[in-house]
Amino acid sequence: MQSYRDLRVWQEAMNLAEACYRGTRIFPKEELYGMIAQIRRAAASIPANIAEGYGRRTRGEYIQFLYIAHTPILTPDTPLILAPPLLPGLEPPVDCCETLKNRHLPQSALRQSPKHRLGNQG
Repeated sequence: MQSYRDLRVWQEAMNLAEACYRGTRIFPKEELYGMIAQIRRAAASIPANIAEGYGRRTRGEYIQFLYIAHTPILTPDTPLILAPPLLPGLEPPVDCCETLKNRHLPQSALRQSPKHRLGNQG
């Protein structure tokens, strides 16, 4: 593996972020600084944390960032559930919701730990 971009988990996280960005385009403009911002920020932070963890020196630090990346996976779920009752006629974006159901990004990343860091438990 040459880069964090080679990690399947980072690629999956990028797909989630893209799905959430696309899916929130249908939200009303008055939600730009509310639900839209919360969903987008959380979704974008997942691949960012995976990439940052990959750049750390030890496998332990990498794993810590994977756990940090796990928390935002849960964050977009709440506004997506809250949106339909508050915004009649709005259906949550299916691609984003479906991707959120697969919440095993960090676990799959552990199996893809950067080989050059496996011995460093620091």
